[in-house]
Amino acid sequence: MVFMSNISDFSLFSDKTILNTIGLFVQQTRIKQNLNQQELADRAAVSRSTVSLLERGENISLINLLKILRILDALYVLKEFEVREEISPLRLAKGEKKLRKRVLKKDTSQDDNLDSGW
Repeated sequence: MVFMSNISDFSLFSDKTILNTIGLFVQQTRIKQNLNQQELADRAAVSRSTVSLLERGENISLINLLKILRILDALYVLKEFEVREEISPLRLAKGEKKLRKRVLKKDTSQDDNLDSGW
């Protein structure tokens, strides 16, 4: 059984271990709600084999995971995906509140060719 005490632990685990953790979470949440796999599958409009695959840590589609989490009233686990951009004091002073849409990188190739003066 996999137990992760801190979200930062996830970076240390393989994809398979994370899938197993999600599967265990879904299984235990389903059991606490006194549902068998078929009942959960029927309510989520997925096949029982999809629920079984998920609980075994196998890969399923994201949309099916969302359906299952919704039925288990467990969409709260996705709260960490919420974008919370911190606005710098300078941007705040300028009245800029828009989220960044892209990354702009400075061309560093010219900097490499500059004489450092040494």
